Amino acid sequence: MTAAAADPALDGLQVYVVGGAVRDDLLGRPAGDQDWVVVGASPEDMAARGFIPVGGDFPVFLHPDTKEEYALARTERKSGRGYKGFVFHAGPEVTLEEDLARRDLTVNAIARHADGTLVDPMGGVEDVRARVLRHVGEAFQEDPVRVLRLARFAARFADFTIAPETLALCRRMAAEGEVDALVPERVWREVSRGLMAAQPSRMLRVLQDADALPRIAPELRLTDTLLSDLDRAADQGLALPGRYALLARGAQDPDALAKRWRVPSECADHARLLRRVLDYAASDARDALAMLDLIESCDGLRKPERFLSLLDTAAVVADTDRERLTLALAQVRGVDAGAVARACAANPAEIKSRVREARLQALLGQDAGTP
Repeated sequence: MTAAAADPALDGLQVYVVGGAVRDDLLGRPAGDQDWVVVGASPEDMAARGFIPVGGDFPVFLHPDTKEEYALARTERKSGRGYKGFVFHAGPEVTLEEDLARRDLTVNAIARHADGTLVDPMGGVEDVRARVLRHVGEAFQEDPVRVLRLARFAARFADFTIAPETLALCRRMAAEGEVDALVPERVWREVSRGLMAAQPSRMLRVLQDADALPRIAPELRLTDTLLSDLDRAADQGLALPGRYALLARGAQDPDALAKRWRVPSECADHARLLRRVLDYAASDARDALAMLDLIESCDGLRKPERFLSLLDTAAVVADTDRERLTLALAQVRGVDAGAVARACAANPAEIKSRVREARLQALLGQDAGTP
């Protein structure tokens, strides 16, 4: 935060960059959005400077020009069960150290002053150097979302280990039922981000080791093969629907898993349709009729990009003959259904069957020309 002194809106305020931006800078990684904390100010002070209040439970403000978010330093106290059971307090008397003490992991509890000085009361810098994910304090157990965040960070930072005492605390949270208070939306938000991390298998292993996985996904059974498939999907840059579909293969009831987490329909559809593509890949029947059946059952004519994405996803675990199916899709979509329909003007009831026959003939022509 080197421009604070030159910014009239920030002049005279104690402003710090905190959290992930500081951590990633220490790791030599590109920093994303910066989180700002203001110490020694009141909501009235911020409003007088032109900041726009947007916070709900606690004071967060948008900068009048940059529209970046600035939060007042705050403390929090457990008032109920689950991640919403907190009472927050923000005021000029709250110190930076108190604000950092409420955070989840030591590596996320480092602040940087405008002059570059680090404020590190929790020992986060040393844990960054040692590549350790460690909880800040016992207050970690008051928010079950932090178990999910820990697992997600493990997937993102594959070279970090988890402090034994932190894993033990997560197990205690699971045993005491705190994890049961998680709502589907928060579970999916963290799980989906972990699936998009560099090594998704680590997230799932951490959740399993923390005894949290049976709580948030009792239908899910992990295997070494499944975990390897997910990491391979990450290496290949698959999008979220594909990665989720591969994960759902480990569920005894994939539809129940999708319902439990309230996953987006795109992801749920990917998981459902992937089973059809893999059934095709496992079948000896890969003739023109089987290809047409697969394309139609996956709605490939209407959603060709999704069909190609399904082929990429299936290729992580099976040989789908992607090149041939890609050509088949192009051949089928090249059929002029309108022309066929016009030719059947006298017999409209035949249009559907005639269009399908034309598509099949297009594929038979493809196979005839295939060496």
